[in-house]
Amino acid sequence: MAKTNGNNGSNSSGRLFTTQQSLDSYVKSICDIMRRSNCAGALQYVPELTWILFLRILDELEAGEQDELEAVGQDFTPSLGFPYRWREWAAPHDEDLFKQIDGLPQGWKRQELTDGAEGEFFKFLHTDLIPHLKALKNLPNASPRQKVISEILSSVDRTRVDTEKNFLDILDKVHAISQENIDTTHIFALSQVYEGLLLKMGEKGNDGGQFFTPRVVIRAMVKAIDPKIGETIYDPGCGTGGFLAEGFNHIRQALGDHIDADQQETLKYKTFYGREKDNAIYPIALANLVLHGIDLPHIWHGNTLTGGVTYDGLYDGAPAQFNVVLMNPPFGGKEGKAAQTNFVYQTGSTQALYLQHTIAAMKPGGRCGIVLDEGILFRTNETAFVQTKRKLLDDCDVWAIVSLPPGVFTAAGAGVKTNLVFFTKGKPTESIWYYDLSDRKVAKKKPLLDKDFDQFFELLPSQGDSDRSWTVTRADIEAKNFDLKAVNPNKVHEEDTRTPAQLLDIIEAKGKEVEAALAKLRG
Repeated sequence: MAKTNGNNGSNSSGRLFTTQQSLDSYVKSICDIMRRSNCAGALQYVPELTWILFLRILDELEAGEQDELEAVGQDFTPSLGFPYRWREWAAPHDEDLFKQIDGLPQGWKRQELTDGAEGEFFKFLHTDLIPHLKALKNLPNASPRQKVISEILSSVDRTRVDTEKNFLDILDKVHAISQENIDTTHIFALSQVYEGLLLKMGEKGNDGGQFFTPRVVIRAMVKAIDPKIGETIYDPGCGTGGFLAEGFNHIRQALGDHIDADQQETLKYKTFYGREKDNAIYPIALANLVLHGIDLPHIWHGNTLTGGVTYDGLYDGAPAQFNVVLMNPPFGGKEGKAAQTNFVYQTGSTQALYLQHTIAAMKPGGRCGIVLDEGILFRTNETAFVQTKRKLLDDCDVWAIVSLPPGVFTAAGAGVKTNLVFFTKGKPTESIWYYDLSDRKVAKKKPLLDKDFDQFFELLPSQGDSDRSWTVTRADIEAKNFDLKAVNPNKVHEEDTRTPAQLLDIIEAKGKEVEAALAKLRG
């Protein structure tokens, strides 16, 4: 039997991506085709590229698994049957490949369809392939991977691309993206390129911003929580899966070359859990996690706060509580009675409800890192806010709060002032160590960087005092009715020494400037 190497003939193009720029540029060229093919913005072309890219990577992954099993005399059952594998309907036609396996060459189905009447390829795609893939989860003995495939295609009914020619051009370019074509000694894996596409979705002006947390913030939070192999990691509002993907990277890098088969299986199949309600974002999260190496992402599709479920087939066997919780609840969200009645302290604030959910979802000894806006920390005028914060401090040890600069989330369409709150469940808070980054000026060309957290990580083990860090006791917090806002006592505030007369002169001068400008406009 011929070897079914994961290359699937992609080396025949002679392309080898040897730099990060070359791979990024190549993926951008695919997006350019999509943009001129009825996928104008990232919110259109990223979901479209997601399922196409996923099916390509799946085919390469399963080809490699087939090689490994057949090398030791074991049978392999692919997730997709004939003719629904990428190598049959999407790959470029090549007479030299796969003849001895299926009796047909690579790309035979595609060749058959494109040799026929115009429109036959799209007909197969829309009335056969996509419905078949979406129905896999309903098979009597559907495998976990078949359920993942169905869910990644769950929001796809037909391609957005306007013509068969443009779609076939996209398939050809995606086919050339192969692990054998990527020199991973010099550039990041494909998962990092995909992260860049998700960044495009999260830019200001795109609705996708609500699902995007800056990666520098995610990395800092995961590093502070430091998840270990064997621990379960949960994100109850996972968006595109950024916290879970970074959790995977963190554990995998910590294990280095010493990872064994049991640890590998634990990491791929038994570690990562999440929930997401948005129909368009949920399949992107699944594809993102698979591309990062999480073969079975346990993502529950539905509304976390109301409990309303859309699909929970990937969540089978999930624990009720977790070792690690990492999340960024939506800023400024408002919930109705359907969500509020599920919680002891009822409020319309999405973040306050997610904080209650998070505490309940943690195992004793479990650790959490959560992004909260300033309003949650300082508001004491609503009973549910005070009760939720008292519950947090009674049940958990809040060991650090980091005050982030304004503007960190502006690229995602949110200008709110935010904080990172870290805590461990199981004993009450006696004091909180604060670290202040709020004076760091953040702009589009001056984003927050990993090095901005260097001093935070230097001081964190000892929780030492500095011009940026200080400790507040539980008694002081209670005296302020559980106002947890970071107010740096070490900041020197310059006193305004201008007299009232000087201030009036300034106001009068500015008024004259405005009048002159208006006169010029009238003229």
